[in-house]
Amino acid sequence: MIDKSFVKDPQAKLDYVWDWTVWLAGDKITGVSIIMPTGLTSNEYTYTDNTVTAWLEGGTAGNNYLVPCKITTNSGRIDERSILIICAEK
Repeated sequence: MIDKSFVKDPQAKLDYVWDWTVWLAGDKITGVSIIMPTGLTSNEYTYTDNTVTAWLEGGTAGNNYLVPCKITTNSGRIDERSILIICAEK
């Protein structure tokens, strides 16, 4: 499931957020896995009780990148959502 899409310049290093608040309905994130597609890099990510933030950089203009974020919650729920990064010169 694609949660959101963003346009990113290849030279930019920006933060992107997956917001799980509504789906969690009071549950809390306890674990996160983000798989970086070839061409993008992320050396850091953080999470709170209901959001995940990853700093993404790189990419090639004209390419699109699907970045999946898989979470586990304290009640044992597991789900995955993706954002689409559209790489373009700005």
